[in-house]
Amino acid sequence: FHGGISFEPYRKQFDELIGKPDMRYMEIYNASEGFFAFQDEKTPGTLQLMLDYDIFYEFIPMTEFNGSQSEKIIPLWETEPGLNYAMVISSSSGLWRYIIGDTVSFTSVRPYKIKVTGRTKHFINMVGEEVVVENTDKALKLASEKHGVFVKDYTVAPVFMRGTQKGAHEWMIEFKEPPKDVETFAADLDRFLQQVNSDYQIKRTNDISLKQLILHVARPGLFQDWLAKHNKLGGQHKIPRLRTDRELMEELLEMNTSFSL
Repeated sequence: FHGGISFEPYRKQFDELIGKPDMRYMEIYNASEGFFAFQDEKTPGTLQLMLDYDIFYEFIPMTEFNGSQSEKIIPLWETEPGLNYAMVISSSSGLWRYIIGDTVSFTSVRPYKIKVTGRTKHFINMVGEEVVVENTDKALKLASEKHGVFVKDYTVAPVFMRGTQKGAHEWMIEFKEPPKDVETFAADLDRFLQQVNSDYQIKRTNDISLKQLILHVARPGLFQDWLAKHNKLGGQHKIPRLRTDRELMEELLEMNTSFSL
């Protein structure tokens, strides 16, 4: 059983570690605020939303999410499949319209089934590419499978446009063993990200707004060192996958300066 972070980038690594091709992995979606959903079928990625656990659900469309009290909040029965929402809960424990910080989309509304797509603060949308964690996880899974590598951790930051210089997404990835050809891996990763996100593909077409992504290979233990430096070691702290600013990336680049393949 797993939850709290996307399992897809690590599935192959667990397959090899466990060594059982028929091993079943089941996702659960629980938190300090409540038990929200669980995987009730063999196909991964779809979770049954629990409607009888003393939680009242509301949702904010991410197209309107801005952190103000003027946001449009809709009840469960007005949700639509395929759209990204910030989840809002009220519970018998005393929480009242609490934004838990996760984003979800519905794969079905009869019954209500969801998948976790990311965090309300973890996305990159410089030029309308609307990249969320679900996109980067999928693209990284595909690239890793093609190149036969395992990813331990990663984060992505924007490279902002300046003057006539195009923007880009900058990746820092810690591999178990780096790919033999990092440049080809980066090109494939960029191509797979275009496949899973049509908005990113449009912005990448002929480099109209974005150049190909920039990839840095992290030295072993870089992310753990960063967590330790900020007193964030432990299961409750995770590396932010996507950032709208460059603060984390600049710090990681400085900590990674002495590393070379």
